[in-house]
Amino acid sequence: MPESRARKKAAYTPPPAKSAGPKQSPSWYAPVMCALFVIGLAYIVTFYISQGRYPIEALGPWNVILGFGVIMVGFVMATRWR
Repeated sequence: MPESRARKKAAYTPPPAKSAGPKQSPSWYAPVMCALFVIGLAYIVTFYISQGRYPIEALGPWNVILGFGVIMVGFVMATRWR
């Protein structure tokens, strides 16, 4: 009777080692995120207090959109912060 072939592969293969967890954000990430929130808010407040003369008079009401855009960049960073 013929003999069966020997196994070439081990019977048990342990699963690959898991990573230590999600990567941490760099140390500069949180201060930049908070700074964007504050800069955007200060930009909008400056626009309203100066009655549209500052920060950039030529933009007119687009200054508010620009300020909210800076705040939204900070918000997007906040969703990716670990």
